[in-house]
Amino acid sequence: MMFVQSLHTTAGITINENADPDVKHDFLMQLNEVYPWSHPKYRHYEGNSAAHLKTSTVGVTQAILIEKGKLVLGTWQGVYFCEFDGPRERRYMVRVIGEQAGR
Repeated sequence: MMFVQSLHTTAGITINENADPDVKHDFLMQLNEVYPWSHPKYRHYEGNSAAHLKTSTVGVTQAILIEKGKLVLGTWQGVYFCEFDGPRERRYMVRVIGEQAGR
């Protein structure tokens, strides 16, 4: 099992279709519609409330099974690191837990 986690409050991790680039476009378009960059009722002084809301919606962690040394993903799936307040230098952690090779 692999765990991957964003170490930021404005960057998330998700799994989604990775074959058609229009999926990425549609995903971001809808998030931007639900959480517009500016809103008259946002109170966060840094001005990036939308990025925080998108990250909370997407989430900051994913757990992915590993089999025979490869991530277990569906045919069209890919892992996305979603930057909602950048570009910026970002960090994430990966932890693999499970049986050691050769056991």
